[in-house]
Amino acid sequence: MNKFKPSEYLTRLNVDQMHFGLKAITQLLLSLGNPQDSYKTILIAGTNGKGSTAAMISSILCGAGYKVGLYTSPHLIDVRERIVVSGKKIALKEFNRTIAYVKGKMEQPVTYFEFLTAVAFVYFQNRKVDIAVLEVGLGGRLDATNVCQPLASIITNIAFDHTAYLGNTLESITREKAEIIKKKGICITAARQKKVLDILENVCLRRRAKLYCLGRDIKIKKKEDGFFTYRGLFRNIKNLTISLRGEHQLSNAAAALAAIELCANKGFHINDTAIYSGLKNTHWEARMEILQDQPLFLLDGAHNPAGIDALCRSLKKDFPRRRLILIFGALADKDYRRMLQKIVPLTSIIILTQIKTARALPVNDMMETVKKMGYTAIITKDVNQAIKQALALAKKQDLICATGSFYLAGEVKQAFIDC
Repeated sequence: MNKFKPSEYLTRLNVDQMHFGLKAITQLLLSLGNPQDSYKTILIAGTNGKGSTAAMISSILCGAGYKVGLYTSPHLIDVRERIVVSGKKIALKEFNRTIAYVKGKMEQPVTYFEFLTAVAFVYFQNRKVDIAVLEVGLGGRLDATNVCQPLASIITNIAFDHTAYLGNTLESITREKAEIIKKKGICITAARQKKVLDILENVCLRRRAKLYCLGRDIKIKKKEDGFFTYRGLFRNIKNLTISLRGEHQLSNAAAALAAIELCANKGFHINDTAIYSGLKNTHWEARMEILQDQPLFLLDGAHNPAGIDALCRSLKKDFPRRRLILIFGALADKDYRRMLQKIVPLTSIIILTQIKTARALPVNDMMETVKKMGYTAIITKDVNQAIKQALALAKKQDLICATGSFYLAGEVKQAFIDC
């Protein structure tokens, strides 16, 4: 009899397969004893900023002395990055053991994401976490994470992404994400559009849930020295700072702080020291992450027009006088044309590259868009070649920015580890 190899089994599951419905994951978790019900949870949906918000919440709660599970996606290099307890990813031995245990309880096929979600829930139970912070994989209504009953649901923002699955209007996308709001639950949102807020208000009204909105119930005031003041649901906090770059991170911080306030109302003891240090020490890879100096190499996982918009604002504000060399790669199912239309005008040199995944957009398709815009670009066969080309063309005072996909970000991170 062949010995079961957990890593091989996991790789055979199709990472790109999507299963719309909660029946399979619900049945699997039932056979596992519903581990997700053994600890408190916070559930985070939204188009962008989910991971950053989750990381901030986790960092603050860890700083307050709690054992915190953190489940996010996608990973950059190692799948174990998705499953973390108190800042440490699941150990390989424990990962393999949990995979074997979950597989042994399966009664029907599940997807890669459903399986990993179950593994995370079991691991968090085994580690006896006080609370788990969960990032929705896609949408909300039919996402595998939506089986939990969260202490609070967060919807960071709503923009266009995954339109083939979520719909091609803001209203349809909002309805999908609003399904993480539970009956008599609590929802926090940093969304601003009236049509989005109207839908969230209606959902909360029907479910007798509370809705807290950035700009109405939660307010952030930025100071010229880089610090900011938070005026929240029950408390005000001055002179806060965050480690993550980009002004858009202030909205994520506001949502995270509101969630922390709600945790405090549910019995978690979180003092100001934990809040200050938690925000200041939050690290989240591939979010305007600087990989090297001279030339400055910036890595950002922006993978939709809204994300590229936020990146462009930060590039213009934080690096206004640097010549920009762009490394760009994207997936075929993303709105790469609009992404390129937003960022290409800021660049001096454009390097297009091929990502190593079946979902990757061919480089020639990107080149066609760039040419139609009246620009020229350099085509490279892979990410390693793109990095070498950028470094060869860059001067010490230049800025290299790699963006367009988390898949690209993972390959860039691996290249910097290998060199």
